[in-house]
Amino acid sequence: MPEQSNDYRVVVFGAGGVGKSSLVLRFVKGTFRESYIPTVEDTYRQVISCDKSICTLQITDTTGSHQFPAMQRLSISKGHAFVLVYSTTSKQSLEELKPIFEQICLIKGDIESIPIMLVGNKNDEVSAREVESSDGEAMARRWKCAFMETSAKTNHNVKELFQELLNLEKRRTVSPQIDGKKSKQQKRAEKLKGKCVVM
Repeated sequence: MPEQSNDYRVVVFGAGGVGKSSLVLRFVKGTFRESYIPTVEDTYRQVISCDKSICTLQITDTTGSHQFPAMQRLSISKGHAFVLVYSTTSKQSLEELKPIFEQICLIKGDIESIPIMLVGNKNDEVSAREVESSDGEAMARRWKCAFMETSAKTNHNVKELFQELLNLEKRRTVSPQIDGKKSKQQKRAEKLKGKCVVM
């Protein structure tokens, strides 16, 4: 059976039109398209090397609308790391991330062990800016997550965003990784013990 820890699932959330697909496509394919095409849900695979091993980064680009709450919950429950994208040109898009963040907390429980990156995209559109960097940083501090501003259009910080997400993961799971595996086996053993008691 293949080692599952090498398949690393990153889920990208955000309101419609903030540039989620543009960020993902810029990272995976190096392309940028001007036109906006709403996404229902797309998954991209990118093979990367991390710590001398090869990992498959599975990036799920989710819908910007709230029409599919079940899909959203499924994406959260399967995700290992999360990118929460807003547009620096829209205060509303930052507000729309709050229920998503709350949903992640609800489903994942202890989020301090999960890499989450708050991303202000479109920072090239200086004249249209509605959200200052300091606002994004303040929100990230409140949520205890990392923060970065990007531009899919100019390719600013796109690669760095995914690199930093993986760095967060490594910093957090260098030692607990082994414990995590043990606890799963212990849980399985406990389950079996529970089933085998015949008294």
